[in-house]
Amino acid sequence: MLLSLLAGLAGCSTWFSSDFRDPRVQLKNVEIIKARLLEQQFMLRFRIDNPNEQSLPVRGLVYTVHLNDIELASGESSGWTTVPGNGFEYYEVPIHTNLWRHMKYIVRLLEKPDRPIAYRLDGELKTGLMLGRRVHISTNGEIIPGNFIPE
Repeated sequence: MLLSLLAGLAGCSTWFSSDFRDPRVQLKNVEIIKARLLEQQFMLRFRIDNPNEQSLPVRGLVYTVHLNDIELASGESSGWTTVPGNGFEYYEVPIHTNLWRHMKYIVRLLEKPDRPIAYRLDGELKTGLMLGRRVHISTNGEIIPGNFIPE
């Protein structure tokens, strides 16, 4: 048992050494689960790319997501996944929000469903097992609303 613990810690050493490269996190999909007047439920799907040789355990994500200048959601997810070395994994985060106060602005954005909407993701990715590391993430991109509206 002690041998397996030491072997596991040897793998963790990459997370603390200068060889560790931060993973890349991108928002890939926003799925509408429920859309009621005072509550909306979405599933955010992130892609985590691991540029390191060692697999990367992910213990959670503290996040804030903005669409243009509107805060869509903020919170913390505690889901676990492991991103393989030099690979990627998808990480899904369910969110609940109330966009009622921004309804006029959102309706204007959706009037042109082919026009891209800018998003910004800020947060921290919690990695590692016992002696984890928090990786600051900040990424920008665009989503096209028409891709998420069912026909």
